[in-house]
Amino acid sequence: MRSLLLCVSSVILLGCSAADIRQSAGRTPALEPERFFDGVLCADGVVRDYTGDQIRQFNALIRASWTDAGVGTLDEVFYFVDEPGDSVVTETRVWTIKRQNGGYMASATDVPEAVPMNFSGNEIAMRYQLEYATGDDTIALTMDDRMFLVTENLLVNETRMIKWGVEVGQVLLTIQKVADESQCRAASVSG
Repeated sequence: MRSLLLCVSSVILLGCSAADIRQSAGRTPALEPERFFDGVLCADGVVRDYTGDQIRQFNALIRASWTDAGVGTLDEVFYFVDEPGDSVVTETRVWTIKRQNGGYMASATDVPEAVPMNFSGNEIAMRYQLEYATGDDTIALTMDDRMFLVTENLLVNETRMIKWGVEVGQVLLTIQKVADESQCRAASVSG
């Protein structure tokens, strides 16, 4: 019985632990934050609940820039639709990324505590506390964020949403570098 409990506990702990990004070392193209997150970016994705059902879809316009001092700003405007035919709901988030000790620290308007952006090869991983506003209330979610650069201009992002240690949803999206804002499908999710 004790062996069975130990085995089950090990499986549960392994399932909850974050993957090691060192396995991405040497993968190309290399995901360098100051290079990819610069200029105009378009995002398209879905939000899924704990059962895997899609509950929202979205497009986003991201304007990214860096100062000479190594401070980056990602100004994001999201256009969400919850159900077909619903009105578009607009949400914003501004990320601040600071170069620090050979790495980067990131915080946002709803991520008040700066967290490290761990990166290796074509991957970035971040785990942070998101304070998501829902009307008059705020929900604190732990976000386990993984980004993979698959071409020089295309990134795939998968984020697990966790509450009380349990995965309650997931965000899947792509982010593409583009020449100008007209190439983004912002607000097209309703059409």
